[in-house]
Amino acid sequence: MRDPFSTKKKSWRLFRALEVDSAIDTFFFELGQGSGMVWERVTLFFRRFHATGWKRPLFELLSEGFTLGVAGAIVMLAFAVPAFDAVTKDWRSQSDYSVTFLDRYGNEIGKRGVLQEVQFGLDQLPDHLIQAVLATEDRRFFEHFGIDVIGTLRAMVENARAGGVVQGGSSITQQLAKNLFLSNERTLERKIKEAYLALWLEANLTKREILKLYLDRAYMGGGAFGVGAASQFYFGKPVTDLRLEESAMLAGLFKAPTRYAPHINLPAARGRANEVLTNMVQAGFMTEGQVIGARRHPATPISRAATASPDYFLDWAFQEVKRLMPSGERNLVARTTLDMRLQRAAELAVESSLRESGDAYGVKQAALVSEDISGAVRAMVGGRDYGVSTFNRATNALRQPGSSFKPYTYATALEHGYTPDSIVVDAPVSIGNWSPQNYSRRYRGRITLMTALTHSINSIPVRLSKSFGREPIAEMAKRLGVQTPIRITRSLPLGTSEVTVLDQATGYAAFASGGFKARPHGITRILTPQGKVVYDFNRANGPPERVLSEEVARNMVKMMHNVAEHGTGRRALIPGISVAGKTGTTQSYRDAWFVGYTGDFSTAVWLGNDDFKSTRRLTGGSLPAMTWQKYMRVAEANIEHHPLPGIPMPAPPTEEVPIAEGLGEGENLITGSGRLAPATENLLGRLEDRAKSAEASAPFKREALIRSHTVLSTQ
Repeated sequence: MRDPFSTKKKSWRLFRALEVDSAIDTFFFELGQGSGMVWERVTLFFRRFHATGWKRPLFELLSEGFTLGVAGAIVMLAFAVPAFDAVTKDWRSQSDYSVTFLDRYGNEIGKRGVLQEVQFGLDQLPDHLIQAVLATEDRRFFEHFGIDVIGTLRAMVENARAGGVVQGGSSITQQLAKNLFLSNERTLERKIKEAYLALWLEANLTKREILKLYLDRAYMGGGAFGVGAASQFYFGKPVTDLRLEESAMLAGLFKAPTRYAPHINLPAARGRANEVLTNMVQAGFMTEGQVIGARRHPATPISRAATASPDYFLDWAFQEVKRLMPSGERNLVARTTLDMRLQRAAELAVESSLRESGDAYGVKQAALVSEDISGAVRAMVGGRDYGVSTFNRATNALRQPGSSFKPYTYATALEHGYTPDSIVVDAPVSIGNWSPQNYSRRYRGRITLMTALTHSINSIPVRLSKSFGREPIAEMAKRLGVQTPIRITRSLPLGTSEVTVLDQATGYAAFASGGFKARPHGITRILTPQGKVVYDFNRANGPPERVLSEEVARNMVKMMHNVAEHGTGRRALIPGISVAGKTGTTQSYRDAWFVGYTGDFSTAVWLGNDDFKSTRRLTGGSLPAMTWQKYMRVAEANIEHHPLPGIPMPAPPTEEVPIAEGLGEGENLITGSGRLAPATENLLGRLEDRAKSAEASAPFKREALIRSHTVLSTQ
């Protein structure tokens, strides 16, 4: 039997513990010694590269530059990762679409995509055409890796010397990456994505393939994509038959196809072609003697009417076609909702407002979208000049709507039991440390909900949101048709969550229709060239969905009608037409809106600057409301008017409107240059529309407008 009080086992355990402890100590001692020796060897090795004297600051600078460069590359890669999602799709076939667009009456208004019947192999193209393109767009195309570092530095120097952008630094590969995968928005993020996608293209395609895709995909003006289509459009001949002067003119279109389109501005096109010829000489492709004939006898395009193309709308409609037809037939004909009379009126309204008052208000850009009450887009202006910037500010630009967002807050309040006559208190209000103020910096005390909206008081929407929350407001905007995701913040009721112009036109259309959701669309039917219908909007979509009760819709129309009659939207009034709407002005006067509607159309107008620079105190009740009124007077001319829900039709004007309405005193029908004056074009457009309307359809009632979506969408 073992003695329980024996100390032998305890001694053995103590010995083992001391042995383990010794082993651990030995391990860490040897590890420290070994590490010290390794570090000493590394230090001795790198001492060979130790710089002293004047070399030391140079190497320190290079080291810091390398470190910052690696960090910057990692950040840029993080920005570029989303762009690579585009290359996982079938991007080759996506760019093979060829679509002919018709307006709502069946008249051709433009083309988008690559015309398959005019494609040629790279070896079939004239040498002087390829040389002209390379000399002008990217002289080191066959030498660089997708990004022309030397060319970019040269462009930066020239631009700095000129005090503006006179040269572009993008290589042909970068331009192709933008055309295939990205938008034309001028942002740093897009340029980073463009650079990485250019490297991807260089890694996956040969130089010849990149050049061929670029020549086939680039927009050349006049609705033509690619040099083959441009050759047919401008000169009426195959691209293989081009002469040197014609190749130079085509090569000059890549920079700004609308500005230098020869059928619109022949002197500018010839001047640009002369620059291309100079580039060819400087690049060493030709001598001055070889191009002298082309300089003396510049190209002359075939005669084409200088009709404006609704390019912003066509770009948007082209994306819609690709979304609706992701596979199958690529050569298509699309019948759109666009009304060219209204499109011309929208473009004239925007241009005249900016030309007359843009400098005074410090505003350079504008956008307009007009829909009928079903959501069919009748006119779209995505910017002042498509030739300068193809970025569509009507569908792609996200801007704060300001007070033009407030109707969604008030509609939410009406659904929570409020009425236009409900009494609310206009007094200071705070949410945490945020205390918004009214525009006038004054408070009115007890007022009605209608008065609060009419005078665009800020405290009331915030106070309302405290009573029922901000999530219902975001849900209301989404329910009415705002497709951009809404950011829920404390300032949401005042319109700080960005939306598009198309969003606002769509959301307000639900009020104009009496509570039915508008479905924004630009395509009614898609057909093959043989006439087979492959998409029909009416068959693909059911009847319109009611999203507001009739009572709420009528009360909202009543309140917003009061805004136009007695509030901030008085400059939008049209004699003989019931108007409802809301102004919007954002912080620091960066954005100004007027969004309004009649019984026939919902139209949103935005004015601002691309760089978010503040305007000179531009408010929504001034230039935006005036632009809206200019356009809507034409839109409402010579059509059967429909009343707003709950608002009786106003009495017609006491004086007969003259047929030459819009011509000021002493204004000529024809300008000094021999072209029709804008007011004359407007008048002729009305007469044209009157004739077309008689053929298009018989008049129909308001109930049919709302409930019979089939009739509405095909008009």
